[in-house]
Amino acid sequence: MNCWIIEYDLLFLHKMEKLWNINYIRLMTANFMIYFAFYLLTPLLPLYLSEQFGATKDTIGMVLSGYTIAALLSRPFSGYIVDSFNRKKALMIFFFFFFILFGGYIVSGTLLMFAVIRTLHGVPFGSVTVANSTLAIDVLPSSRRNEGIGYYGLSNNLSMAIAPSAGIYIYQATNNFQILFWIALIMALLGLFAASSVQVKQKEITKNRNKLSLDRFFLTRAWLLAINIAFFGFCFGVLSNYLAIYGKEQLGITSGTGTYFLLLSMGLVLSRLHGAKSLRAGKLTHNAAYGMIISLAGYLLFVSCHYMIAYYASAFLIGLGNGHMYPAFLNMFVNVAHHNERGTANSSILTSWDLGFGIGILLGGVLAEFFGYQVAFWTVFVINAIGVILFFTATRTFFRHKSLTDAR
Repeated sequence: MNCWIIEYDLLFLHKMEKLWNINYIRLMTANFMIYFAFYLLTPLLPLYLSEQFGATKDTIGMVLSGYTIAALLSRPFSGYIVDSFNRKKALMIFFFFFFILFGGYIVSGTLLMFAVIRTLHGVPFGSVTVANSTLAIDVLPSSRRNEGIGYYGLSNNLSMAIAPSAGIYIYQATNNFQILFWIALIMALLGLFAASSVQVKQKEITKNRNKLSLDRFFLTRAWLLAINIAFFGFCFGVLSNYLAIYGKEQLGITSGTGTYFLLLSMGLVLSRLHGAKSLRAGKLTHNAAYGMIISLAGYLLFVSCHYMIAYYASAFLIGLGNGHMYPAFLNMFVNVAHHNERGTANSSILTSWDLGFGIGILLGGVLAEFFGYQVAFWTVFVINAIGVILFFTATRTFFRHKSLTDAR
């Protein structure tokens, strides 16, 4: 009888744990602002570099990849910092530099100066995304963590739904990139204010006192997960940076980029909502597998069917697939890590994604310059297919063996 009462009480407490606490909402708001500022500029920067400085396709790829490479290099160190020091203070420092460097775009008068500012900006971007997401995990109740991590990504997805369309609309209405840079600066400042209002008790910050080793900067236990997610990062890097030019040159679509990102984001949002239940149940590999197959179908449709309906349908499928796949992978990284390695787990998946993303931007520009955008996007499909095969043949079993929790 007593055992039944204890079990009932635990079940009751589990149901009563609040997911949407005020700190979690503030951190989601800050994350929304980070990615809004990012996505407001992303689809238009290739056009800006081409029109403002006359940059060639491969030069555009090199300039834009600097941001991602800098973020990639900063993330292992930022993971170490948020695991070893006060996470709120680290977040504030990272966020301030992320905000202030938007001003560099406004004053950049040469391609070289813009390239330097853009590359430097990748450092605080890589760091602030790690710190913000790690703090969000800290303020989640443990019983709702898988679900909460999935919902956290909605802030990214909503910003992707709104920001590219808003940026393209503003540019078409004003033909002025400076206005976009100022808006991005203001949105980053609002995000800084939202993050500064978060209240985290010192006891919620777990200090990592282990001696320095590679594990402090990268979660080596998750090495195969890292390789696998990099394949999908590559694909999204090419898509998000060369979509506008590809649509204009190959399909004659001059004003559909915003709609494409809107549909992609709708797929991301719907998949996050749909996948929350299975994430709560711990079905991580199921969600990942389901998502990557849908994404693969979307990339195939994008590159093989040159019709307007196929173009927009691919956006929804890619969004739907990535919305299932990415939060599942993030939870797998967290489940492989110990409780005092959350920052490292976050930085590791972001580092891996950024590695693929950066290679995608760089290689995509080179392939487009010498072989055309059609070859570049067929390469995206092939790379995505390799990532899917790797997951089913090796990564899924690898995770089940390495997970520190019940893995499914």
